[in-house]
Amino acid sequence: MLANINKTKLALAVVAAATAFTAPVATASEKSQLTIVPDFYPTMVRNFNPFLATNLRTTTEFVYEPLVIFNQMHGNEPVMRLAKDYYMSDDLMKVTFDIRDGVKWSDGKAFTAEDVVYSFNLVKEKPELDQIGINKWVKSVKQDGNKVIFELTAANSNVPFEISKVPVVPKHIWSKVKNPTTFTNENPVGTGPFTEIDTFTPQLYVQCRNPNYWDNANLEVDCLRVPQIANNDQLLTKIISSELDWTSSFIPDIDSTYAAANPNHKYWYPAAGTMSFMLNYKSPKAGNNEAINNVDFRRAFSMAIDRQTIIDIAFYGAGTPNDYASGLGDSFKAWSDEAVHNKYKAYNTYNVKAAKDLLTKAGFKDLDGDGFVESPKGEKIELEVQSPNGWTDFNNTVQLGVEQLQEAGINAKARTPDFAVYNQAMLEGTYDVAFTNYFHGADPHLYWDSAYNSRLQNGDGMPRFAMHYFKNAQLDTLLDSFYKTADKGEQIKIAHGIQKIIAENQITIPLISGANNFQYNEGRFTGWWNEKNPKGRPMVWAGVQERLLQVLDLKPKA
Repeated sequence: MLANINKTKLALAVVAAATAFTAPVATASEKSQLTIVPDFYPTMVRNFNPFLATNLRTTTEFVYEPLVIFNQMHGNEPVMRLAKDYYMSDDLMKVTFDIRDGVKWSDGKAFTAEDVVYSFNLVKEKPELDQIGINKWVKSVKQDGNKVIFELTAANSNVPFEISKVPVVPKHIWSKVKNPTTFTNENPVGTGPFTEIDTFTPQLYVQCRNPNYWDNANLEVDCLRVPQIANNDQLLTKIISSELDWTSSFIPDIDSTYAAANPNHKYWYPAAGTMSFMLNYKSPKAGNNEAINNVDFRRAFSMAIDRQTIIDIAFYGAGTPNDYASGLGDSFKAWSDEAVHNKYKAYNTYNVKAAKDLLTKAGFKDLDGDGFVESPKGEKIELEVQSPNGWTDFNNTVQLGVEQLQEAGINAKARTPDFAVYNQAMLEGTYDVAFTNYFHGADPHLYWDSAYNSRLQNGDGMPRFAMHYFKNAQLDTLLDSFYKTADKGEQIKIAHGIQKIIAENQITIPLISGANNFQYNEGRFTGWWNEKNPKGRPMVWAGVQERLLQVLDLKPKA
């Protein structure tokens, strides 16, 4: 009975939304609607400006198609979209994009290389629109027929990937906008598959097919339906009752709460970024400082951590143990020197006895009989392990980690300061240990560079990434050289060198390769990516450009 009631409610909601449809291609009731939750909104404001952080999360990719989509799950393999090709100069100081012929804006005007040049010059003239920092890399941009030539500020083989993240807007529209920094672009003109806003209320909007989409022959979804959902609790109610087709949210105990509710409810958790304990090599307490600067202590610390238990309890089973001393993780296994991985793997595998034995061998002994070791110099060790207040999964991880460290004879206690205090302690180097997560890019460089390059210890990076204050000149040189070549073989050689230095020093304590959340409902659409069909990253979040390719693979059920 409940299922029938939910179906009735959903049918009424669809019919109510459909009455506002005006597109001539099909009647409202005939249109296939894909219901997605790309973000949580307390209320929805009609803003489709791709340069503003406040835009609705169906703007990039779906209204404004990228030049190229780099498939991060498959080694950054380029999938050509608005561009039909790109190439770099031998010195890596220029990149040229060949623009696809025959593409139209949704209003029927021709899309040309001139639009690309205009968009990048707009971001240059108004740097507050530069959401990704492309101005750091692009010195100038010019048109040569259907080609767009970017002159770069420095040799960097990753710049095409960065360029692809900048939205391209129509010059004939945006050149007339008085102030693009406040323009809400309520009726967008785009190149992507979904440009027509058929319905918009604070509780729901429906974004439908671009009548002039260049790849319409491969598009079988007519509309995106986006309900206003403010938080995870609201989402949980709707996802269990099969009202949602595509989400990327945290679902507690997903097998019993979601998967068991309906046989069409499926999920896939692709590997995500690394989560680690970061130790402060500048810790102001004498005993803590001595311990943290001892590689055997760091290895014993690592072996004391039961990674699987933390995953099971703090993350409800989402994630995998990360046993790479370099933090590389299985998501970047293709970049790994497996000899290095295996050499240090035991130090990143749970083994309390081995942790205690290594502490003893390194001179860490319990001198006062309290059950906790002192340093080889006899100094007291008492590590405060911090995570931001309210970050429940982080807080639970730290609490479990502290208990595990104590079992191995390492005195530790949990601390949960406000996020600003947590960050400031890392900037000032006054903390002992912090639990943090790192961002991953299309290759391991973003993670490694942000986590280990000592240039970021001067406040140029995010505090919770590189503020361990470990320095190694050779490591910095390798990190800085990674994008000085476009040769994949050379990059792999550099990666192996980076991996070796980080692993042999056990700079941080990697715990987990996190999981990307992805839930899908097979009741209305087929063609979903999953572990048996891993064609790319399937998350519905804005900025995951592969989500456009996922939509192109979907087919409505008859």
